[in-house]
Amino acid sequence: MADDEKKGGFLSDLFAPVGGFGVTFATMFRKVATTEYPEVKRPTAQRFHGRHQLNRHPDGLEKCVGCELCAWACPADAILVEGANNDDSEGGAGRFSPGERYGRVYQINYLRCIFCGLCIEACPTRALTMTNEYEIADNNRADLIFTKEQLLAPLQGGMLSPPHPMVEGLEERDYYLGSVSEATPTQKSWVDEHHVRTTEEVSS
Repeated sequence: MADDEKKGGFLSDLFAPVGGFGVTFATMFRKVATTEYPEVKRPTAQRFHGRHQLNRHPDGLEKCVGCELCAWACPADAILVEGANNDDSEGGAGRFSPGERYGRVYQINYLRCIFCGLCIEACPTRALTMTNEYEIADNNRADLIFTKEQLLAPLQGGMLSPPHPMVEGLEERDYYLGSVSEATPTQKSWVDEHHVRTTEEVSS
């Protein structure tokens, strides 16, 4: 114990505080690494867990089949899914997904979501994925409950807004095997006829 006390002296005690501030003084003259957000946005990682997205098939039908597995897998109970049956029979309302059912109601409560990604791991059809969008803060709690319309991916070229029939001659499994590239003329004519019929019903 006496040897340790002898190692220290007056000068070492005097300059000890200066040595402690050495790191602070050294960083004062370095280039600032602060990003001027929101004017400058740092790009996110490729697999960043941001806002969710409900994907579509190349003809516009929704990939979500309303199985509710994502809601069951969510540890924060942030997802609400209500499935319904597709009806593409003669005179029916049409089809929203290639499966027997589709997600009639789909909501994600971002007040609860912890962005863990377990929901996208549980999805059997790859309908739910996470984007790189992270700017979802708001000053209103109600606006942080995203609905299906907000989560659905936008329509791309060659897609039709559902409801409409599946590609003729194909089954549900063909959609997931990549056999569909875009909407067919038959689907387009069905959508046009359905729109005309709806317009006539409203006018009458």
